[in-house]
Amino acid sequence: MTTPGAGVAGRGARGDLFDPLCPTRQLLDRIGTKWTSMAVKTLADAAPGEVRFAELRRRMPGVSQKMLAVTLRALTRDGLVARRVEPTVPPQVFYRLTGLGLSLETALAGLRTWAEEHMAEIKHANEAADRQAAEGV
Repeated sequence: MTTPGAGVAGRGARGDLFDPLCPTRQLLDRIGTKWTSMAVKTLADAAPGEVRFAELRRRMPGVSQKMLAVTLRALTRDGLVARRVEPTVPPQVFYRLTGLGLSLETALAGLRTWAEEHMAEIKHANEAADRQAAEGV
């Protein structure tokens, strides 16, 4: 068991998800965003190839240039994405998933499958809750 604030020492060590300083929680905060999920999926669809920044942005409706840049920077820093710059004018920047990133895509695919299988149930639960709130229950 990990003490509050203690880091996860090595591979296979478990953290404390309820501790804000736990590295596991911090990582889940980073990979749990919609833009991270979409970027990983888009890059996985192109694997083992690369995708240019502008093409990634086109394939991710609604993402701003700044948010995509922040997301890719974090994924690159975490070793999930590799970045390659062609020294042209203007520079061409390419991204691809690393092996670690591909392993994350496997986990995210399971989560997407779960969401697709349970969307209707969640929608019905939301509608019921909205009805109850409207009725003052």
